[in-house]
Amino acid sequence: MKKRILIVDDEEGLRFTMDVFLSEEGYEVALATNYDEAVARMAEATFDLMFIDIVMEGKSGIELLRTVKADNPNAQVIIITGAPSAETAAEALRLGALDYIVKPIRQNELIRAAGLALRHKQLADEKDRYRLNIEAIFRSVKDGIVTVDANMRLVDTNTAAMQICGFGRDTCAGAALRSITGRCSGACLPVLKEILATKKEIAVDHIECHRENAQNQVVSISASPLIDHRQQFTGCVMVMRDETRLYHLEKNLIENQAMERLIGVSPEMTRVKELIKALADVQTTVLITGESGTGKELTVEALHSAGTRRDAPLVKVNCGALADSILESELFGHVQGAYTGAVKDRIGRFHLANGGTIFLDEIGDISTKMQLQLLRVIESMSFERVGSSRTEQVDVRVVAATNRDLAAKVAAGEFRQDLYYRLKVVQLGLPPLRARREDIPLLARHMIDRFNRKFNKQIKAMSSEVEHLFQQYPWPGNVRELENCLEYAFIMCNHNVITVSHLPVEMQARIGSPPQSVGRNRALEVERIEQALEKTAGNKAKAARMLSMSRRTFYRKMNKLGLTLMTPDLAQDKGGHDTAEMVSEN
Repeated sequence: MKKRILIVDDEEGLRFTMDVFLSEEGYEVALATNYDEAVARMAEATFDLMFIDIVMEGKSGIELLRTVKADNPNAQVIIITGAPSAETAAEALRLGALDYIVKPIRQNELIRAAGLALRHKQLADEKDRYRLNIEAIFRSVKDGIVTVDANMRLVDTNTAAMQICGFGRDTCAGAALRSITGRCSGACLPVLKEILATKKEIAVDHIECHRENAQNQVVSISASPLIDHRQQFTGCVMVMRDETRLYHLEKNLIENQAMERLIGVSPEMTRVKELIKALADVQTTVLITGESGTGKELTVEALHSAGTRRDAPLVKVNCGALADSILESELFGHVQGAYTGAVKDRIGRFHLANGGTIFLDEIGDISTKMQLQLLRVIESMSFERVGSSRTEQVDVRVVAATNRDLAAKVAAGEFRQDLYYRLKVVQLGLPPLRARREDIPLLARHMIDRFNRKFNKQIKAMSSEVEHLFQQYPWPGNVRELENCLEYAFIMCNHNVITVSHLPVEMQARIGSPPQSVGRNRALEVERIEQALEKTAGNKAKAARMLSMSRRTFYRKMNKLGLTLMTPDLAQDKGGHDTAEMVSEN
C-alpha cells in the first residue's frame, strides 16, 4: 500500500516541485495551499507524512501542527521554512514536528527526509500496536496486576486489581500505594517492600485482605522486580489472584473431612463441631473434658486436621499410664547418661510435635512436679531435656483431655490452679451418649458398615428390639461401649440382622421390662407393624423388610400380638405360597 503524503504550502511552484519528486519515489501525494484546505484533506484521508510551510496566509503552520497532533499523534510532520530561527524550530519540535527543511528544497534532501520520517512512522505504529496489545492483555487478565516504581508509587493497574483492591484508576496513578490501601489491612505492602529491598521474586499464598466490605477476601500474591534495558531496577510488578471462593471451598472440605468421624446430628454434637471449627486456626490451648468413651481422641484429631497445623505431626501422650520419671523423658527427651539406661540422646514428644499439636490425655492424673514443668512449657514453649542444662524452644499447640473433675481436684489441692486455668483457655465438653440418644442409630449404622468390612459380613441392620434396647440403655461406657457391643454382636451373628440374642449377656439382661411398661411396649409394637402394613399396602414381605426383620420374625410377632395374618386383597405372597400355610409351618 502506497504511503500518503500531504504537502501544505502557499507557493504553487514549490508544491509542484515537491509533488514531482515524491511521486517519482512511488508516494501518493495530496496538495493544500493553507490551513483550511489541509484540514479538509485530512478529513477525506489519513496521511503518513505531512510537509507544512510554517508561514501561510491565514493560520500558520504551527497552528496546523497543533491540530494534526491532536487528531493523529503518530502522524509525522516536517516543517518547511524559508528563514529558520532557533525559536521557531524549538517551538515546532516541542509540538511534535519530527524535523524541518529549509527552502529552496533540494530533491535529495526531500527524499532523505521523507524516507526517515516514514520509517519513524512505521516504528511508531508498531510501538503503538504493541502498546495496545499489551493494554488489551493487561485489561483481560483475570488476575489483578499492579506495577509500582522504586518509591512504592503506583504506575499502573488493571481492572481485576481495582476490583480486588477496591480502588479506581483515575484516583490512583502516581499515588503512594500506602495511601491507596487505606481501606484494607495493607497485607500486600510487606511483600512489595521485600521485593524493593531484595530485588528478588516472591510468592505468598492465602493473604487475608480484611478489606472494607470484603472481610473474608483471600488472595495469593506473586511479585517480581522490574529491570530496564540498562539492567537498572525501576520498581516491581505484583500479580494478585483472588482465591476467596477456592480457599473457603477447600477449607470447608478439610473441615468436613476432619469431622467425618464425629458422627452425630444432635444439638450437643452440632455445638461440639461448631466449636472445633472455630478453634481450628486459633492457636490457643484447649481442654477436652468428658466421660470415658465419649470420643476425646477423635475430637483432638478433628481439631488438628481442621487447622493450619494439619500437615505437621499430631503426637499423643497418655499421661496417666506413665510414671513421673518415664513421663518426663517421654515429654522432653533426655541426653546420654542422664540416668541408668540412657545410653544415647533421645528427643521427646514436644520435639516430635514441633510445628504441630501435642495431645496430653488423662492430664488429671499427673503429679504435682509434672504439673509445674508442664506449666512452664505451656507458658514459654521452652524446656530442657532430662540431664541437660540447655534450653530448647518449640512451637507446639497443646490440647489436653481428662475424664476427671479438674475443678474439684483444684479445690482439693490435688491440681495446680494456675495450670488448670492455663489449660482451660477454651474448654470443649463432650456429651455422654445418653445425652444424645438421637445419634445412636447413626453411630450404629456407621459401625455396622465398618464391621462388615472388617469381618467380611453382610449384616444389614439391627432388629427393632435391639434398637429399642439401645435407646433405653444408659451407656455408662458411652460410644466406646456401643462399639464394643456391636463388635461382639458381629462375632456372634451369622445372619443379616442383629437380634437381642447376639448381644452381650449383660445387655440381654436388660430386655426384661417392668410389668407396668409391658402394655405400653406392646401398643408401640402393634402401631409400628400396622403402620408398616399400611405403607406397603398390606404386603407383609415388604413390611418385614421395612422393619429390618426376617419374614418369619414378622409373622411370629403378628401372631404373638394377635394381628390378622391375612388381608382381604393379599392371600398369597410373592412366591405364590399361601400365607396362612407359611405361618403354620413356622
